[in-house]
Amino acid sequence: MALINLRPWREEQKAARQKQFVTNVAGAAIFAAVVVLGIGYYFDVQTERQQKRNQYLKVETAKLDRLRKDINDLKEKRGRLLDRLQAIHELQGNRPVIVRNFDELVRVLPDGIHYTSLTRRESVVSVTGLAKDNLEVSTLMRNLDQSHWFGEPNLSQVDSKQGLKNFRLTVKLEKPQAEAEE
Repeated sequence: MALINLRPWREEQKAARQKQFVTNVAGAAIFAAVVVLGIGYYFDVQTERQQKRNQYLKVETAKLDRLRKDINDLKEKRGRLLDRLQAIHELQGNRPVIVRNFDELVRVLPDGIHYTSLTRRESVVSVTGLAKDNLEVSTLMRNLDQSHWFGEPNLSQVDSKQGLKNFRLTVKLEKPQAEAEE
């Protein structure tokens, strides 16, 4: 006897394959969506981390810029303080020189001459005085020229008043070599 299968097995097999195909396609679509969402999430996390790093670098750069500005301000203050310190040292160093200059002005003064005015501007001293005759003025100029503390004098005016010679001369201040080396 022949067995006849009345069930539509081919249609059932076809429906099962189609169901399997749809299940596979849906699974692949779900897997692809999960992979795409996972990759998107990974990139979002990486982007957020990089933005946090960039923000941290901006904050640290701003701190460094402030520190650099502070350092530049401190360098500027240091320069000003060093300039002031140098000026103070020069004043302290020149204090004995001024005393020596006055002392030397008295030493070179010949008899018969009187100073009426002494003015100093930078490194030049202007001397105004009275003398009995021109010989005493020339002696004063020779004495100033021979002094280690003064340069060559320059006589600018000689007037006669009531038998006295009124004179004005300028002389440059100099430091002796031994003093300059110290």
